[in-house]
Amino acid sequence: MKKIGITFAIAFAVTIVAPLIGSTHIQLGAAFSGVSPDAEIFFLARLPRVLLALLAGAALSATGSLFQCMLRDPLAEPYTLGVSSGASVGAVIAICLGMQQTGFAAVLGAAAGMLLVIGISLRERRVSAFTLLLTGVTLNSMAFAVILFLHSTASFSQAFAISRWLMGGLDAVPYSSLAWLAGLMLPVLVLLVWMAPQLNLLALGDEWAESRGVNASAITILGYIGGAVLTGLATAMTGPIAFVGLLIPHALRLIVGADHRVLLPCSIFAGAAFLCVCDTVARVALAPSEIPVGVITAFCGGPFFLWLLRGHSTS
Repeated sequence: MKKIGITFAIAFAVTIVAPLIGSTHIQLGAAFSGVSPDAEIFFLARLPRVLLALLAGAALSATGSLFQCMLRDPLAEPYTLGVSSGASVGAVIAICLGMQQTGFAAVLGAAAGMLLVIGISLRERRVSAFTLLLTGVTLNSMAFAVILFLHSTASFSQAFAISRWLMGGLDAVPYSSLAWLAGLMLPVLVLLVWMAPQLNLLALGDEWAESRGVNASAITILGYIGGAVLTGLATAMTGPIAFVGLLIPHALRLIVGADHRVLLPCSIFAGAAFLCVCDTVARVALAPSEIPVGVITAFCGGPFFLWLLRGHSTS
């Protein structure tokens, strides 16, 4: 509980400090004093963006921990199983058609990707992690080909919008959007934490889990659906943001261990804080210009991924 409390405290501190940092200095007292420029900057521009970063970071990090356990693959991350690719295809199609509801199209694409992967992987009411992995990787490749085709046939403005969306980024969104996003994400996160004892057994293998009374196939499907929902919603709101679900769980395993009863809650809070910090850097590093937050996470996660890949290949 102490380790969970520490990560929660870090996330809470980041939530308080991040909205105060930006290219324009604001006074916290002035922001809460009433209608003022400081209040508009704090409540309409920065705070919604920080809250979105917290939700997306928590979702991606928790899903990374989940998929690495289910697939028993240290290189798995939220985008391994094709859901994000489906969301990206949906968003790119919406951009090419001139639709305004890019996020809604991304949600539909994520749902289609999830159903397709489950439909192909499910055989006689059973599904294996290995089949899920192969299906997800194949879907990723197909979706990437579709995106390249649409990008090559798009107009200049559409091609720019597609490239910008695929970089991943955070924007200030209405509080109503944050409310429904939290309403969908938080129950799933609670469900994953509740599943932690079963995930500990599943990490040792399907046969071991079933010998201890765990329905490995049901937990795998339920975990995939939960991770797919989190990844699809996060991608729909922010675009694909890589490495959060790879970097945070592995870094935490070195500190808190592999017990998912501790690892999952810590991943939720640490992932939220990490993406919030990355977005703050993206906002201020080249102010008044902004760097897509996906670029910052790639700069942080890329070297870590190479180090992990090297260690994995030599083990």
